[in-house]
Amino acid sequence: MIRLINMKMLTNENTTESSQSKGTILVLGSGPIRIGQGIEFDYASVQCVHSLKKLGYKVAIVNNNPETVSTDFDTADRLYFEPLTPQDVMNVIKVEKPLGVVVAFGGGTAIKLAKYLDSQKVKILGTSADAIDLAEDRERFEELCDSLNIKRPKGLTVFTEVEALEAAAKITYPVLMRPSYVLGGQNMIVARNNADVKEYMKIILRQGIENPVLIDKYMEGTELEVDCICDGENVLIPGIMEHIERTGIHSGDSIAVYPGNFTPHIEEKIVRQSTDLALALGTQGLVNIQYLIYQDDLYIIEANPRSSRTVPYLSKVSGVPMIELATRAMLGEKISDMGYGTGLYRKPDYCAVKVPVFSFEKLMDVDTHLGPEMKSTGEVLGIAPTREEAIFKGMVAAGWKMLKSGGVLFSVRDSDLPELPSLAQKFYDLGFTLYATTGNAATIERSGMTVNHVAKVHENYHDNVMTLLESGKVVYVISTSAKGRDPLAESVKLRRLAVEHDIDCLTALDTANALADCLAGPYTLDNTSIIDINHDLVL
Repeated sequence: MIRLINMKMLTNENTTESSQSKGTILVLGSGPIRIGQGIEFDYASVQCVHSLKKLGYKVAIVNNNPETVSTDFDTADRLYFEPLTPQDVMNVIKVEKPLGVVVAFGGGTAIKLAKYLDSQKVKILGTSADAIDLAEDRERFEELCDSLNIKRPKGLTVFTEVEALEAAAKITYPVLMRPSYVLGGQNMIVARNNADVKEYMKIILRQGIENPVLIDKYMEGTELEVDCICDGENVLIPGIMEHIERTGIHSGDSIAVYPGNFTPHIEEKIVRQSTDLALALGTQGLVNIQYLIYQDDLYIIEANPRSSRTVPYLSKVSGVPMIELATRAMLGEKISDMGYGTGLYRKPDYCAVKVPVFSFEKLMDVDTHLGPEMKSTGEVLGIAPTREEAIFKGMVAAGWKMLKSGGVLFSVRDSDLPELPSLAQKFYDLGFTLYATTGNAATIERSGMTVNHVAKVHENYHDNVMTLLESGKVVYVISTSAKGRDPLAESVKLRRLAVEHDIDCLTALDTANALADCLAGPYTLDNTSIIDINHDLVL
């Protein structure tokens, strides 16, 4: 049975379409909120509904989440409170007989229905189902990138453990492993040896995969992302966002800075390649493209021809109503006629920083170590005249305590040791007391700093890193580990204890450096500036 909530019936109004209506369009929401897919896609769905109604269409929406604005009684003309499954959506389509269906604003849940709906001869508004598959299908996407001279990390697709080991050996470690058609980086890891690959494939194969596992060469560089609006002929790029954390951390868990700071050569290449790719994909609407800069060259990570979680953030700080323009482009309007020009949109006089928010205190037994799988449950925005002040405001809003004295505990993996002295020096110069495990302490001491040696639990059961955290002497923990999937690992237990004692724990050196730079700056809650983003004014 279809659960139709008719908004007109609730107000005793006539439900027949007015003669002025151009017809009905069906919008697919994002379903239940989960990590990797949340309020950002509800924002996109609601903005799409508003835009369609402004253009004279009746709008029906399918979404089965009561905690969203898209399911409010006055958002769409009709609400179907149904699961976003092929059968349920088709039942709605048979009732509504819409002019077309919008799948691009409901995140991964909605976009995955495009192929099935297309097979049922349902009109997909905007980017076609084939173009969506082109962006996701490894071999087809590689061929497209090759034809456009767009570089990408070397990658292969596999179905078995044997194939995975052979692919990893051919590509060389470290490699990034993920299933295709994933949501929020789910089940994505950086594998550094055969043991990681074997463990990963056993877990994935137990789930009975239908699509291949993707294995890419992991390249550690600066990550960035671009959201483009395309009408099939022209492309508008509202802005380019630069991630503070290097590749290997999910874009949803990274601190993102707008506008990004790139060399003119790299920026020109980003704009050109994004434009070429959006047009080659046949995009009509939005496409999110993620890149990395490695050894002063640009490599594409992936392209998603749909709304991304950065759209609300970028729409606000750039002043471009991205969903409205994308909706109009999906219906055949030209970007050149919309009043915002084409190519890269003008940069503002201020800097905006998106900082993720986590709920580790509520998610029991979850390791706080960040990686390719998304763990954040929200985000905040810091806006200021300078990058440093914007990051400070964002970190404060995200709940970081921004304490300028106390103890800092270092326990980082061996591969991070070369960068440890410069990071420790920042905290040392600020007057913090340094604590470190044996290998970390020796590295810091060689650079001339005083550091307190702390034993690991297996080295001293009564006086160790755990008892140090319980003592209240430490205000920041900087902990990275080569492998964080084992809940019994000491590094995992250390990070969980930090959460339980409300101690800020940083699991990426880039985030720790950003924090130290903020603490070294002159900013406090009493002297930060206010930005009028409507007029680019500092108040």
